[in-house]
Amino acid sequence: MTDSGPGESVSESSAPPRWKVVGPGLVVAATGIGAADLVATLVAGSRYGYALLWVIIVGVIMKVVLVEGAGRYTLASGNTIFQGWRSLGKWTTVYFAPYIVIWGFVYGAAAMSSSALPIVALFPSLDLKVVAIASGVIGFLLIWFGSYGLFEKIITVFVGIMFVTVIGAAVVAVPNVPAIVKGIVPTIPDGSIVYVLGLAGGVGGTITLAAYGYWLREKGWITPKFMRVMRIDNAMAYVISGIFVLAMLIVGAELLYSAQIAISTGDQGLIQLADVLKDRYGTLFGHVFLIGFWAASFSSLIGVWNGVSLMFADFVGNAKGLEQGHADTRVGGKYFRWYVAWLTFPSMALLWLDQPIGLVLAYGVLGAIFMPFLAVTLLRLLNSDRVLPEWRNGWFTNLTLGICAFLFAWLAVDQVWEVLTKYVF
Repeated sequence: MTDSGPGESVSESSAPPRWKVVGPGLVVAATGIGAADLVATLVAGSRYGYALLWVIIVGVIMKVVLVEGAGRYTLASGNTIFQGWRSLGKWTTVYFAPYIVIWGFVYGAAAMSSSALPIVALFPSLDLKVVAIASGVIGFLLIWFGSYGLFEKIITVFVGIMFVTVIGAAVVAVPNVPAIVKGIVPTIPDGSIVYVLGLAGGVGGTITLAAYGYWLREKGWITPKFMRVMRIDNAMAYVISGIFVLAMLIVGAELLYSAQIAISTGDQGLIQLADVLKDRYGTLFGHVFLIGFWAASFSSLIGVWNGVSLMFADFVGNAKGLEQGHADTRVGGKYFRWYVAWLTFPSMALLWLDQPIGLVLAYGVLGAIFMPFLAVTLLRLLNSDRVLPEWRNGWFTNLTLGICAFLFAWLAVDQVWEVLTKYVF
């Protein structure tokens, strides 16, 4: 049977009941949905109401296909995604090596700051840098000493907190159901194209999408018999992601758009939203939302500390010629812990320093290219003899990956141009 998309079922004799299969997909979705994604959706709702709701649906479909592709390649080939990239030529390593090093250095500081903001908002006497460092160290200890099973359980708790707080905010905002239905029809309001691309790209992560195959391996899902389980896991996780993003769009449309309240586009936007919620529904509700903000930020932090460290460990293991699944490349392994430390301690310097222009340029350019890089490489890998014919792409997957490559390339050009105009021209 030829694959025709992420929803197609392939018969396996040992698939467990559906209620037992949520795992790595929830991890990759929770890791990808951080404060920046919630703010982007909130701002879109505050500016355009429900007009961009359809983009959330498109974004969920694209991410389901991208993550399913990464998982399918891992299960069908028995190789990691980096081994697949390496088989396409040295150019993939030339791109990936500087990207994962620079990205980790800059992201580490951003994740620590984002996790600290809601805590400082709750306890204003605390120093932001101190709380950011504490957040990084706590994340470091959890991932350095913890197993994958513990990590998955912690992520599940954070998703529960996010569900109660983010969905709760949407419920108290009293969504306009007819307007929501109207928002399903594709429209692009004047001046909204950047938000369209950003929303589509923001429903759940960038480099962490490629980490999905590594989490499958840590879960023990390592052969094609887990294909159907993986697809259910992935689809359910991104439906949950879509619900989170929809909830933030509702909050933006009902609380901010209707009252013409403008908020910041950075993480401070969620602090400002908490203040709006306090004014409307009381201090307790505003504080509860800040806890949800913290859960979204800290789950992204530990998700990256775990998943991207696995990717880095595999990269180093391949460079050293280690066999597939060597202990040094797994959770708790030597190279895994190297990157956990890299994310945590060198990044702390950026909490005191303005980011150097050269570093910002490299981070912006390399990061913008990753999503089209992932889409294009999955097209290459999953239409080749690297996987058996029954696990290759069908027309739907190829079409969706092609659209992903085009849209993310467009967004990459816009992001690179924005960085260049800000720091060079």
